[in-house]
Amino acid sequence: MNKKIRFFQSIHFKIALVFILLLLVTVEIIGAYFVRSLEQQNIETFKTSINIDPYLQEKLASDLLSEDADTANASMKTTISQADVANTATVTVVDAKGTVRANSNLNNQNDVGQKSASSNVKSVLYNGQLFEGYEYGASTGSQYTKIIPIKNPNATGDGNAVIGVVAITASMESVYANINKIVKIFLIASLVAGLLGTLISIVISRAITRPIDEMKKQAIRMARGDYSGQVRIYGQDELGQLAVAVNNLSVRVEEAQEASEAERRRLDSVLAHMTDGVIATDRRGNVIIINETALDFLNTRNEDVIGVSILKLLTIDKDYTLRDLLETQKELLLDFSEQLDHELILRVDFSLIQRETGFISGLVAVLHDVTEQQKNERERREFVSNVSHELRTPLTSMRSYIEALSDGAWQDPAIAPQFLKVTQEETDRMIRMINDLLSLSRMDSGTSTIELETINLNEFFNYILDRFDMMLKTDNEHASSDNNTRHTPGLLPGSEKKHYTIRREITKRDLWVEIDQDKFMQVVDNIMNNAIKYSPDGGVITARLLETHNHVILSITDQGLGIPRQDINKVFDRFYRVDKARSRQQGGTGLGLAISKEVVEALGGRIWVDSQEGKGSTFYISLPYSPITDAGGDWDEA
Repeated sequence: MNKKIRFFQSIHFKIALVFILLLLVTVEIIGAYFVRSLEQQNIETFKTSINIDPYLQEKLASDLLSEDADTANASMKTTISQADVANTATVTVVDAKGTVRANSNLNNQNDVGQKSASSNVKSVLYNGQLFEGYEYGASTGSQYTKIIPIKNPNATGDGNAVIGVVAITASMESVYANINKIVKIFLIASLVAGLLGTLISIVISRAITRPIDEMKKQAIRMARGDYSGQVRIYGQDELGQLAVAVNNLSVRVEEAQEASEAERRRLDSVLAHMTDGVIATDRRGNVIIINETALDFLNTRNEDVIGVSILKLLTIDKDYTLRDLLETQKELLLDFSEQLDHELILRVDFSLIQRETGFISGLVAVLHDVTEQQKNERERREFVSNVSHELRTPLTSMRSYIEALSDGAWQDPAIAPQFLKVTQEETDRMIRMINDLLSLSRMDSGTSTIELETINLNEFFNYILDRFDMMLKTDNEHASSDNNTRHTPGLLPGSEKKHYTIRREITKRDLWVEIDQDKFMQVVDNIMNNAIKYSPDGGVITARLLETHNHVILSITDQGLGIPRQDINKVFDRFYRVDKARSRQQGGTGLGLAISKEVVEALGGRIWVDSQEGKGSTFYISLPYSPITDAGGDWDEA
């Protein structure tokens, strides 16, 4: 905001004041010198006029030596009346005894014949030296006194030849009156000169300050971002050249401002659209710039972090100092999962902001979201560890049985078939696991093909459930013939033989859905096998199929042990088992649900589980559905 300048603070006033003061000081100095010189000249002229000619002094000397006192006094009175002195001067003749012999003041003859009371007269009579001096009286005012010794012209030698003195006293009021008149004239002239000088100074000050004022206004407009104005050029002097420079500067600043603004917008756009977070600090480590990505990473707002130390913002103030970051620019891996409501791991790269001189003016931190990379790396390590463990277990078992057979057990008809059966089952288990791994690998790499067909999902789901009913029927027939527990061919080898019942709650309306039959059948088989494995003997498995607005929902519910709450979100992870010992004993690989999830998501659907520990589990499959009136084909039961 432009603060209003008072008149007495303005350069216009200051220039005029300085000019006037210089003029007055100059005039006063010259005037003082002139008045002083004139005063001294008038006084010297006055003093010169107060004198007695030498021939008159000789005549007065002869009169003083005359024995006829009366005649001599009359002669001396005539002589001093003839003296060429100022009209206001009084001439007094005093003899060697200090007696006043003559006085030129006709109005005051009382002191004639009396002793002179002047000490100066007595001093001149004594030492014979000329005396000049000034006196001031209340009634007489300022007076000039000159006492001239009169010597005996006939005297010889060094004796006292003073026979009298002539005392001349003149008033100096006329001299000072003339000087006062000159001073008054000078003062009047000074006032006139001051007024004229003031007018001239105002004009000159205006001529100087007007272009400066216009340049000031242009500078204020430039500070506000308005570069449209131009300073008027009044001449080709220095101010004119300065005005040209200001106009050129305005154009250059406008161009630089436009370039800077364009660069700033470009930088803001780059920062705003970067997938990495960027934080810039000053040389004290306080945040001055942060982009939206970094704000989203740290779940904060711009106004809450500006001016905050980057060490505190990244919560590394306990482990690092600003000097550590400036000296090493160390790459950091920071886990913010505990501070946020989701998993987040950031890799932070630091770099210095340096000037050409090497001065460090700040720090830039780039935040990379490596959560997925770290998760993939962790899953990769877990995957390798799980595969190694899963393959080592059957291989170790096979090796033990094969070593026993090699040692002669193959010759024992009682145990050799059992050892070979276990070896075959472990081999089948490894083959299933490797096939599952190959399926997942093809899905991960995108090489697995999905052959979509539009089928009647009601009939297809019933067809899959009929297979499991057939397995149950076959198992019951085998149980009757060999008086043993039921065997269910739908279960994986090595699983427990048990009774189960399948209850169907399937909509009667035909639901035509586009799916891959083989892969979707594999999904339902995996879920049904898990339901049979974990259901108690004699349990009921409920299969449902219903329609929503734009989805079909397929669900399978068992009455098993259920899944603990902390494990529900992990059951679709690869090699994850809630009960690892029991799952491995029943021949599971821990990949069935992971494959099911990949297949369902490839079909555009979603799979999830709802479970309560001790009360069973329900697996849901949701597939996109658009009602149609005519099917484009049917599945093959063969």
